[in-house]
Amino acid sequence: MPVPDFIRDLRAVAGHQLLWMPGVSAIVLDDEGRVLLGRRADTGEWSIIGGIPEPGEQPAAALVREVHEETNVHCVPERVLLVEALERVTYPNGDVCQFMDICFLARATGGEARVNDDESLEVGWFELDALPPMEDFAVTRIKQAATGGPTWFAGLPEQHAGL
Repeated sequence: MPVPDFIRDLRAVAGHQLLWMPGVSAIVLDDEGRVLLGRRADTGEWSIIGGIPEPGEQPAAALVREVHEETNVHCVPERVLLVEALERVTYPNGDVCQFMDICFLARATGGEARVNDDESLEVGWFELDALPPMEDFAVTRIKQAATGGPTWFAGLPEQHAGL
């Protein structure tokens, strides 16, 4: 995956230490209720589409850009599904990041799904009952989109779940 220039600049100063980063992801549904997935070039695993906003870029705009860059699909964000701190990731080069992910439910509005950059090996539409194996966080978000509800208190101890 290409590293954005602003992160290269940060890494020149910060080295491999933990960077707390914004991230966006999307459950993009088409008119038939299928979900758009990409098989990632870095892990070989199927996942929802996502990426990193550029400095000053609004999360919803970043999402629209990322979906189009990676899949050639145009979409409109409809609502926020979940905001969640993800687990730390250590990349093969030793860089450590932790992402605050803002996941949107989005509706496809055009474009033919295809691999559109070097971040994906494959791109496709999947029925909700025929998903390929993928990371738990992606499956959780797809289920939230299908049931119409976010999990506002993901990760909070049970005593705080009713806030």
